[in-house]
Amino acid sequence: MPTVVAAEETATVKVTHSAVQGIGAEKGVMRRDPSDIIKVDDLYYVWYSKGKISPGYDATVWYATSTDGREWTEKGMALAKGEPGTWEGESVFTPNILVAEGRYWLFYTGTSRKFGKGFNPDSKIGIAVSDSPDGPWQRLDTNPALKNSDDPDDFDSHLVDDACLIVREGKYWFYYKGRQLGKGPGQTQMGLAIAEHPQGPYVRHESNPVIPGNHEVLVWPQGKGVAAMIGTTGPKEITNTIQYAEDGIHFSKTHDVKNGPWAGGAYRPEAFTQSSTGEIPEWGVEIGRAKGHLPFIGRFDCNVAP
Repeated sequence: MPTVVAAEETATVKVTHSAVQGIGAEKGVMRRDPSDIIKVDDLYYVWYSKGKISPGYDATVWYATSTDGREWTEKGMALAKGEPGTWEGESVFTPNILVAEGRYWLFYTGTSRKFGKGFNPDSKIGIAVSDSPDGPWQRLDTNPALKNSDDPDDFDSHLVDDACLIVREGKYWFYYKGRQLGKGPGQTQMGLAIAEHPQGPYVRHESNPVIPGNHEVLVWPQGKGVAAMIGTTGPKEITNTIQYAEDGIHFSKTHDVKNGPWAGGAYRPEAFTQSSTGEIPEWGVEIGRAKGHLPFIGRFDCNVAP
């Protein structure tokens, strides 16, 4: 496992990128926004958005399995679009997974608006549950689990998206990204909501936003605290870094990140264990890009070096 190096040593996480088989580049097919990865028995599982256009705003949620994280087998659709006219009627996308209480909880983003000229997303986050990672998935009657704030001054008054879950202090910590009304994608920030039960209700933390930037939500338990990998969006002092908070709320820089993943989903074996032994993820999957192709799934690997 990678060794966590003290912040004063100015350690750098160097990320390498490689192709995967089975869910990689495919003509006319979009796959993007992969979930974090879980391992069930001998199989790794990942969920992702799939469609025929580049963004995720006309998609359904699919999944794949692998024995090695490199050769994947697409298993099929996990979640279809919601009923026409509902909050999730036009797209379901950007999934993530929580394993709790012996069940599997699939968090996903939905939008009611049809993608096209003048499109403005109204995304909210829902949950579906299953007794098996292979489904079938049952949407919760309490959906959406998290919607945009009714207060226009809040950082997430326009949209919420991109759930990332950990279990901490016996509760379910739900990190997400939000955007304020009137702001652009580059002004996205990260928030936190916490629940006593995996199905919620999830209550926003009073310290929101907990990270003043980041367009991708990748967090994991690290020792006694929580770490987050920040991409290229946000204030310069936090972009391309790992931020750490012993309390999971007040983050500060510990590492630089070189060539970080794009919308990465990591293999985080300690995410739901409360073991206090979590470390920087060794590998994961991400959105891959190549000329002439719609987005696809690729792999990233992390190496920590002083």
